[in-house]
Amino acid sequence: MFHYAPDRTAARPAEHLAAFRGVVQADGYAGFEGLARTGRVAVAACWAHARRRFYELHEAAGSPIAGEALRGIAQLYAVEEGIRGRPPEERRAVRHARARPLVDGLRAWLDAQLARVPGRGRLAEAIRHALGRWQALTRFLGDGKVDLDTNAVERAIRPVALGRKNALFAGSDGGAARWAMVASLVETAKLNGVEPYAYLRDALARMADGHPAAQLDALLPFRARSGAG
Repeated sequence: MFHYAPDRTAARPAEHLAAFRGVVQADGYAGFEGLARTGRVAVAACWAHARRRFYELHEAAGSPIAGEALRGIAQLYAVEEGIRGRPPEERRAVRHARARPLVDGLRAWLDAQLARVPGRGRLAEAIRHALGRWQALTRFLGDGKVDLDTNAVERAIRPVALGRKNALFAGSDGGAARWAMVASLVETAKLNGVEPYAYLRDALARMADGHPAAQLDALLPFRARSGAG
């Protein structure tokens, strides 16, 4: 789902998720971290974002410590590869047996490296970034519904991110909200195996032909897939 907000302040996710109870998995955007203090929301962080800082250091300078961090994170992804798509309880059990020892070892190793490297360097910054989010990064160990990263979402929003300059000309807050609604329908159609353009054309035609406003939910993409409505 895409939701329009006029700015990036922490108040926006707080307003949007005011009635939500559960786990929110997100990237490193600080606006989500305040949600954890409410007691209603547990934040799960993204290992791909934590990994990125080490990757950039390794690519730029060949840092052996960054390289070792990448190898440690790769071991977690190797565990995930074998349980991707499996039921949550099975994922949780495998993670407890195989990923938790890796995570504990990686934590001890990062603590040791932080004491060795220059405190103001980029490597120390990358380590502190991971350690500062450790509870959120390890949320996946106890919850099989949580993924290791947010890559699925990143892939889904890439077309929108690439074309985001177009959204600067939505004309008004109302226009931007409607743009977000259309983007949500397009992505929902994709997730349900429905061709977006054909879906939108059919839904708009049926609305123009007098489809009852009180029954708009019958035109949602997952209903189109099932043939309902």
